Amino acid sequence: MMILTLAKRELSSLFFSPIAYVVLGAFAIGASTFFMQGFEPGQPASMRSTFDAVVWLLVFLAPAISMRLISEELRSGTFERLMTSPVSDAQVVLGKWLGALVFFCVMLLPLVVHAITLEMVGSPEFGPIVTGLLGLVLVGALYLAIGVFASAWSQNQIIAFLVTVFIIALPTFAAYYVSGQTTPDPAMRRLIDYISVNQQYADFAKGLIDIRNFVYFATGTALFLFLSVVLVQSRRWR
Repeated sequence: MMILTLAKRELSSLFFSPIAYVVLGAFAIGASTFFMQGFEPGQPASMRSTFDAVVWLLVFLAPAISMRLISEELRSGTFERLMTSPVSDAQVVLGKWLGALVFFCVMLLPLVVHAITLEMVGSPEFGPIVTGLLGLVLVGALYLAIGVFASAWSQNQIIAFLVTVFIIALPTFAAYYVSGQTTPDPAMRRLIDYISVNQQYADFAKGLIDIRNFVYFATGTALFLFLSVVLVQSRRWR
């Protein structure tokens, strides 16, 4: 299948990129630091605080993975050659997104090591750990879809990175601003909480599965992948 072929090509190119190893190292160090800070005598064996902190870390690391996906093709001039090959615009976008998502899942492996460590020293509930990891994959899928969109919008990788961070962070920081108000408007509070990734992820970190959270991540990911296809199509006919 062409999408899988493109995904393998993108995954391979990611592992040959120096920035990929910087991202892997930064995540491993950051996640391990959060995990160690969560160890407190007498406290339940849980990774919830680690997951909550990791979501903030992904605001910057996921864009670092996605910023080169299409921007690099545009900058190097290989985009035109890709567009003349027998692949559709949707296949190009989905292949690149899927390859980046597999890399993202590899990046999460330190959390699996942390879960095993927690089992060795305590008796954690694995339900919240499994749902927390599932939630992180959904967060990554959304962030990378936003990143593909930004990468298709600009051939400058730094601009693509900044645009992705801005789109991701805007509702999240807005949620914190509104929650800090003494008398926030209830309707505005509900709206901001709904579009905030952190708020949508909170249930997964608690071990809860709500279909509304799945709908949020699925529709958000599909929307930005669709917008990415539209941008790629517009570049094909320029």
